Amino acid sequence: MNRNKIIAGIELGSSKTATVIAQVAVEEGTSYEKVNIIGVSSVPSRGVKKGQIVNIEESVESTISSIEAAERMAGHNLDSAFISLGGAHIHSQNSHGVVAVSGATGEIIVSDIDRVIEAASAISLPTSREIVHVLPREFVVDGESGVKDPVGMSGVRLEVETHVVTASNAAIKNLSKTLIEAGVKINDIVFSGLASSYSVLTETEKELGCVLIDIGAGTTSVVAYVDGSLAYSGVIPVGAKNVTNDIAIGLRVSLDSAEKIKISLSTPSEKEKDVKDELDLSSLGISEVSKVSKKTLIDGIIRPRLNEIFTMVRLELEKEKIINRIPSGAIVTGGGARTIGVTDSAKRMLSVPVRIGIPSGISGLIDDCLDPSFSVPIGLLLYGSRQEVSESGGIKFPIKISLPGKGFIHKIIESVKDLLP
Repeated sequence: MNRNKIIAGIELGSSKTATVIAQVAVEEGTSYEKVNIIGVSSVPSRGVKKGQIVNIEESVESTISSIEAAERMAGHNLDSAFISLGGAHIHSQNSHGVVAVSGATGEIIVSDIDRVIEAASAISLPTSREIVHVLPREFVVDGESGVKDPVGMSGVRLEVETHVVTASNAAIKNLSKTLIEAGVKINDIVFSGLASSYSVLTETEKELGCVLIDIGAGTTSVVAYVDGSLAYSGVIPVGAKNVTNDIAIGLRVSLDSAEKIKISLSTPSEKEKDVKDELDLSSLGISEVSKVSKKTLIDGIIRPRLNEIFTMVRLELEKEKIINRIPSGAIVTGGGARTIGVTDSAKRMLSVPVRIGIPSGISGLIDDCLDPSFSVPIGLLLYGSRQEVSESGGIKFPIKISLPGKGFIHKIIESVKDLLP
């Protein structure tokens, strides 16, 4: 017997607000789930800058527009959704927790897991920050390390190595307020880089070690996996919009014209592929400049900015001593992954294999979704579907990864208080 559930993912990005609605079919008694897309929409984002909400009224309007378009396509009204969280305020650290196994038989049960994760989450934080995720990396049972799921094992001492993702209180409150005013309950708030990893990375890549680089419009999210577990996550405050700005300044054209030029270079038509170095801008409806050299554009303007982004990624990975532990290489996704020359720059700066990450693991209305720019909303659906499965079918690591309940409920209560007169 199958049971169906409707879930949704909403990304409030710097350039677009995307909503994806899916039907999740779960076969009773198993952990297999099929995510079938039934509604997709993407509208230009307003009120969001560098991944953070700067104008709640405008962000509410674009969120409502996106939700309504997806609802019309799906034929279903949304009441709740999984929401992405981005911005340079995201930080991470690794933490350790230890507890004694409580059962008289010495067998580890789910409550022991909850206690040890809670112990690992007891870290010192400023009052302006709060925990978004506590992700178990590995468990240690009586000194035996490398355990992924200790439930049912016997022991007296249970330890856990966790990866803790924290964010600004204000950013979370503004995000919660936006969604509440848009009439949507929040199932969970998920770091955008983590969401992308659900839709783009394979289990083999995670086990061998890899880094996911999600280049958005305003920021670049970075998550690194080592031995199948998240070892580093962070956000770099530079994105694809900086490439657009560079083109606008370099050619002395408007930002709209610069965006058209960038997109035309990234997706050349069949006619343009055989043409010489010169790019005819009049065909794009640009009047400020008539012709420009492609080589000048790519080598002189676009590549230096891409090199800067990947150099910043490399410095972060070197600081965390991860750069030599990612043999699977770098997976570049997000809207910025379509920028011309992105794989060459990544290979040059990181000295690892590089591929473009496209969302997978979904079915249904996928024509609009099979694009790097939809990695986050698709990842939110996959995250949400697995959370549902893990909750119905017992504990399942590393899928059930966030702190249970009370922290999130506290966020919602605080957000509702903010709305009261």
